[in-house]
Amino acid sequence: MMTSYGVNTLISDSGVIKYKIVTERWDVNTVKQPPRWTFEKGIFLEQFDEQFHVEGYINADTAWYYEQQKLWELRGRVHIKNVNGLVFDSEELFWDGIKHEFYSYKFSKVVTPERTLQGTYFRSDEHMQHYEVTNSVGSFQSEDIEGDNNQQSSDNQNRDSVQPKMPSRPAATHKKASPKPIIP
Repeated sequence: MMTSYGVNTLISDSGVIKYKIVTERWDVNTVKQPPRWTFEKGIFLEQFDEQFHVEGYINADTAWYYEQQKLWELRGRVHIKNVNGLVFDSEELFWDGIKHEFYSYKFSKVVTPERTLQGTYFRSDEHMQHYEVTNSVGSFQSEDIEGDNNQQSSDNQNRDSVQPKMPSRPAATHKKASPKPIIP
């Protein structure tokens, strides 16, 4: 087992610096099954592109990295922000390095420049470009609801929020009850 304090390190992949880890305490335990890295005092991760520009960052109160499964488990005030302006907040997030995806089974909030979504299940690719939120509530732009940007009226372009149109159906009508036969 190894314990490091006051860590600020860069991690490379195939000779290219990909990540920066900042943490107060980093434990590496190869005795526990499965072997894991533990960040009980919190973690800050930055991800870089090939030109060393920041693509995004992740912050969490506690984290575990299971090396054999290539799985990160992040807990407590998990916060992500990427270069596209997406912001993710939850109390839990898993980052699967084999499937290259994020997922969470806890209440999550996703904010982009176009919309805000909240729900109890979240799944996304590693770049947070294709994601789904289920059991959700949120706000959308009118073109997301109507599906045609060219056909918008000037009224829709000026509204901040748009209520989805409910499908119309015939109104209910009252009918007289038919008399029931009396059976002796």
